[in-house]
Amino acid sequence: MALLDSYGRTINYLRLSVTDRCNLRCFYCMPKEGVVKKGHAAVLSYEELLLIAETALELGIEKIRITGGEPLVRAGIVSFLGKLSAIRGLRHLALTTNGLLLAEMAADLHKAGVQRLNVSLDSLNPQTFSEITRGGDLKRVLSGLDAAEQAGFPPPKINCVIMRGVNDAEILDFADKTLSHGNSIRFIEYMPAAKEDDWQRYCISGEEILEQIAERYTLEQVDKGPFAGPSRDFRIPGARGSIGIITAVSGHFCCECNRIRVTSTGQAKGCLFSDAKTDLLPWLRPPDREGLAEVLRRIVTRKPERHNISQDGYTHKNFTMSQVGG
Repeated sequence: MALLDSYGRTINYLRLSVTDRCNLRCFYCMPKEGVVKKGHAAVLSYEELLLIAETALELGIEKIRITGGEPLVRAGIVSFLGKLSAIRGLRHLALTTNGLLLAEMAADLHKAGVQRLNVSLDSLNPQTFSEITRGGDLKRVLSGLDAAEQAGFPPPKINCVIMRGVNDAEILDFADKTLSHGNSIRFIEYMPAAKEDDWQRYCISGEEILEQIAERYTLEQVDKGPFAGPSRDFRIPGARGSIGIITAVSGHFCCECNRIRVTSTGQAKGCLFSDAKTDLLPWLRPPDREGLAEVLRRIVTRKPERHNISQDGYTHKNFTMSQVGG
């Protein structure tokens, strides 16, 4: 039975964050000093996360993406993923990672039942990568991408936040990569999570990105798969991989939004850029499956028609992406 919101959208996708901690400090995602560490009791246990997943699947959710922070830094993550993948009704299990630990963990993730990986990678230049991530090692991420394919994963999707004056000179370098590699390179418009002066200086629209690529290559539109996200997908003729454009700012895709999200502390949101959230802890401690199902239905019903972010500004309260699950 389909799970519908009040605007007739089918909601079949849950983004489930397991931690807000990360082993990188990307400047657009979290402060230089990191996030304030939460006590053990403040973070959902794996049993509570599994209860949320089971309940959501019973309501009509079919796809779950595990996010963070960086999900691979949480102890016991592989065992949890194995239990998650075995839940009846789950048709697609994906995980988003920064790739630093993939070389060591890719084989175990594949055995645990993860079907697809998305890797955040904003630069192919070691120095630029280090500056964006505040010290990250590009070689480790590239090794992780190789290890993922060797472990049996399809080529990971690569999420690249394009920022003017930071990494926009690499747009064609990423496009070139799709010629010989099977990855889908997904260019994401810069999205302001926290207020800052003149944040628009970083913004490059999806159309401008496509125009730059089209100056060198012909682009053919690609049909989306059944569990595809909000990107518009293209391929250079003859290329192994594809190119996606995610235009959250210049051309919102809210009419197609099919997701809800739950943070690692149990805050459920119908929209990333909405201030509305629901604390699930009263239905998790102690467990109340029927009550949890009802509150998840209510979150879907109250899902807003669209967010209020544009190139002119935004109205949501400040937050860090790592705390919400991106």
